Amino acid sequence: MTKAHSFHIPVMGTSFSVDTPLKVSHLGIDSVISIVDDFLLEKLRKMYCGKFEIPYEEISEKIDDFRAKRITSYLNLINKLAEEKFEKFKNTISEKGTEIKSEYFHLLPDTSSVKEEFNHLTGKYFNFEDIKAWIKDHLSMGSIDVNIMTKVDKDNYRNGEKLPPEYNDALAAFRGFANSDLQSSVILSAGMNPRLYAYMEQFKDFYPDENGEIKKKIVLKVSDYRSAMIQGKFLAKKGLWVSEYRIESGLNCGGHAFATDGILLGPVLAEFRDNRKELSAAIHEVLVQTLSRKGHLVPKKEIPLKITAQGGVGTAEEHQFLIDHYEIDSVGWGTPFLLVPEATTVDEVTLQKLADAKEEDLYLSYVSPLGVPFNNLRGNTRDEYKYDMIEKGKPGSYCPKKLLVSNKEFTEKAICTASMQYQRIKLKELKNEGLPLEKYQTRFNKIVEKTCLCLGLAAPGLLVNDVEIRKGDEGALICPGPNLAYFSKILSLKEMVDHIYGRANVISRTDRPHMFVKELYLYIDFLKTKIEETKESMTIKQEKYLFTFIKNLREGIAYYHGLFESLKDKFEESKSNIIHELEDGKEALFRLFVEIEDLQIAKKLQEV
Repeated sequence: MTKAHSFHIPVMGTSFSVDTPLKVSHLGIDSVISIVDDFLLEKLRKMYCGKFEIPYEEISEKIDDFRAKRITSYLNLINKLAEEKFEKFKNTISEKGTEIKSEYFHLLPDTSSVKEEFNHLTGKYFNFEDIKAWIKDHLSMGSIDVNIMTKVDKDNYRNGEKLPPEYNDALAAFRGFANSDLQSSVILSAGMNPRLYAYMEQFKDFYPDENGEIKKKIVLKVSDYRSAMIQGKFLAKKGLWVSEYRIESGLNCGGHAFATDGILLGPVLAEFRDNRKELSAAIHEVLVQTLSRKGHLVPKKEIPLKITAQGGVGTAEEHQFLIDHYEIDSVGWGTPFLLVPEATTVDEVTLQKLADAKEEDLYLSYVSPLGVPFNNLRGNTRDEYKYDMIEKGKPGSYCPKKLLVSNKEFTEKAICTASMQYQRIKLKELKNEGLPLEKYQTRFNKIVEKTCLCLGLAAPGLLVNDVEIRKGDEGALICPGPNLAYFSKILSLKEMVDHIYGRANVISRTDRPHMFVKELYLYIDFLKTKIEETKESMTIKQEKYLFTFIKNLREGIAYYHGLFESLKDKFEESKSNIIHELEDGKEALFRLFVEIEDLQIAKKLQEV
């Protein structure tokens, strides 16, 4: 079946898209569930079983392999409910012929061949049986995909004994998806995990049949072409095909921000477009050799490869440009959908804060225990609770889920840097150093700024669904991308989709920069922060990093200059502003280059 839409809804936090497929998959929209938090999934499974009068049997932590089993059970339930909703939705055509037309077909892009064919079919006559048969053959459900952060892979224990590696978090989550009824994709993000990639070989649903069909597909979230080639070949040597490379902006996105070394999205997309056939052919060759050597079925033809992109897209013109110019198969719209209650799960207080947010309210923070920059919303209720507890002399959070434990500085077993246990030890150590007040306060703030993502990101899923929540855990954390600043009201699903396809415009502001320009300035601000970090003493490694960063940004600006100056009938109303902003960015980079050179000279003088 032809894919219904040219956009998808990426994973958002642990709870914001946790039940999105149940809300939108019957409309042909693909979306992604995070399967990091099995505790949240189990609570929501209980809630949905009660709501739909389905027998529920708890999967407690006392049960062997409870994490994988919780994930499998939740995914099976969502899949079952979504399929039932889709079937019921299709069957309404026999009773209400216009309902399916308005709910499904009116959302489709006007260029959709399915929409055109349906309009042609119903324009002539309205034979219910013929239309029902046509709908059965042509309507497709949106894919129910899942996301695993590959580096969130802590060891697990039972009765004090360390369990085998297959019980680690990432491997157990993967097993949970592999054992589910879903016929969809797993999106692997946050970098390469060789142990997980090796483990994936064990599951037959990930291997292609002789026609190249794969029941469960692998999608890699990448930031550059080189990473795609390396990881694609690594998996191909195990007989596994990467069906899609999902390119994400390093900084102009939500959630954790995995910044590149100044390599911008536009040049990356161009490299994928220009080398797409080479990428597919090179990896497919390795795959065929591996499958033959292992005695697996070898596809008779090359398996399809998709390239998708996401991060900061905000207008129909940008959306279509990515598809037309870079030959993108689907465009991810994440952050704007946080303002669409029909699609995502955000509590009312946070939802209103999002609608009111401006640029200064959206910032790159260091609240994540993973030590990776994290997009944050100022004034979120989780941070308010955190600061209140700090004022009371009780910094840190209790740590019931232990999903992000990674620090072994003080303990044999890893603990979380946002936990009370870690922060108490760390603050005691800091106090004994006898630092001057200013230095002490700076170090103090860095320690206590860490936030419990496990509780904060899960809270909206519990609050919206009226699931019982422990006092103190109701503080909600949210991680929108910078693009949210230009969306300033709560939207219906129809309004959002109409905006994506250019049938409406929900952005009232006229000063929104082009997505490529916005990303450039985010990287310039990021570079300023990195320079500031080196001012006391710049190492040779830092010096090389900063100069490489500037070189990459300069090359990106030069690429954009050539791109926008050569475009015909694209971005005509904003082109002059874009060129002007690129020039300003170039000048800002020159000033930063001079600043780095001054630091370099100062360092050499100190060494004399």
